[in-house]
Amino acid sequence: MSIREKILEILMLTKDPLSVDDIARELDLGPRESREIYNHLEHVARTVRAKYGKTLMMQPPYCRKCGYTFNNLKKPKRPSKCPKCGSEWIEPPRFIIK
Repeated sequence: MSIREKILEILMLTKDPLSVDDIARELDLGPRESREIYNHLEHVARTVRAKYGKTLMMQPPYCRKCGYTFNNLKKPKRPSKCPKCGSEWIEPPRFIIK
């Protein structure tokens, strides 16, 4: 089973949205490999839409200091710092398939 198939299975079976760190823990991946999950998620989104008629939903990241929400992201990623207050205390995006 490929890593994308495993990510797809994890997201199909979960009831709550998962962060990339949560997915990496399920797959026993280290921090370096977990960054690649963002790239895999783009492909998983296409597969889910084509094969199952479902959508990969993203709960956008937000700043834990001021509450700014990153609603305008085109690709799934974890922003490094808040454009409003400059804080690096960012809650990562979470994903689920619906």
